[in-house]
Amino acid sequence: MTELTYRQALNDTLRAELTRDENVYLIGEEIGVFEGSYKITAGLLKEFGPKRVVDTPISEEGFTGVAIGSAMLGLRPVVEIMTLNFSLIAIDQIVNHAAKMYGMFGGRVKVPLVIRTPGGGGQQLAATHSQNLEVWYAHIPGLKVVAPSNPADAKALLTAAIRDDDPVLFLENLGLYNTKGDVPDGEQVAEIGRAAIAREGTDLTVVSYSRGVVTALEVAEQLAGEGISIEVVDLRSLRPLDRVTFCESVKKTSRAVVFEDDMLSYGVGAEISATIGEAVFDWLDAPVRRVAAAEVPLPYAKPLELAAMPDAAALTKVIRETLAASGYRK
Repeated sequence: MTELTYRQALNDTLRAELTRDENVYLIGEEIGVFEGSYKITAGLLKEFGPKRVVDTPISEEGFTGVAIGSAMLGLRPVVEIMTLNFSLIAIDQIVNHAAKMYGMFGGRVKVPLVIRTPGGGGQQLAATHSQNLEVWYAHIPGLKVVAPSNPADAKALLTAAIRDDDPVLFLENLGLYNTKGDVPDGEQVAEIGRAAIAREGTDLTVVSYSRGVVTALEVAEQLAGEGISIEVVDLRSLRPLDRVTFCESVKKTSRAVVFEDDMLSYGVGAEISATIGEAVFDWLDAPVRRVAAAEVPLPYAKPLELAAMPDAAALTKVIRETLAASGYRK
């Protein structure tokens, strides 16, 4: 095991995959000479050269289309879009082309494409640069959508994404880049579509993903000091969605809270809540609750931005309310 930041785990994985497979290449704005806006590609241009680390003009639709075409011809491009918000410029390429090719051509054309892109609030980047749009892409058959919450999963899931023959949207929350964690040495390849039990518990299940898992684990640790046992399920993948793991967890604890950075209406949490209601209703001792962001364009002013985002205090409050609603007693 080696302790790494989330950022370094991504950088190391890109280096390893570029070394392992000559068909892998990186493409995006400022990823070469500037080494990426968040320094995920630091040192890679110098090491692998401009044919493997390709700087592009500011044209998300253009370079995403180039990557899709090259993937159809056998290469394995890893696109960096500077922020998830900018993926909207390329959404036609992603949704109407990358996601559709395999099905429309009867499986004769593969698109082994990865799109890496950060999102989320908390960095004072204002409303048009701080969105959580993952549910838009998780809605689309033909795309895989993953959202690792820690450095070890960042390594294992990025490796899996690059080696996958389907297009994968790889979501990185801006608030995670400097977080640290133990990362297993050597090659690690995760199974896309498999959730993880990040912490075992018996009294209530919190289902989350990406940055939300970090907050959920902090809350679970705090409540453990009061004798409250919280199980935390890390989805890791939004499409495919591992419904079995979180439903089995809820069957064990009989209570569930879904925690997400996205907004409440039509969100990932809505899908999870509906699944629990359909699959394990008879095991529930209280209604499924959701904790999500305020439904407003995220403000630039720091106090307002933080007020609009879901936090540990909000999650703790809803956990306590859910426990109380079911007559829980320690």
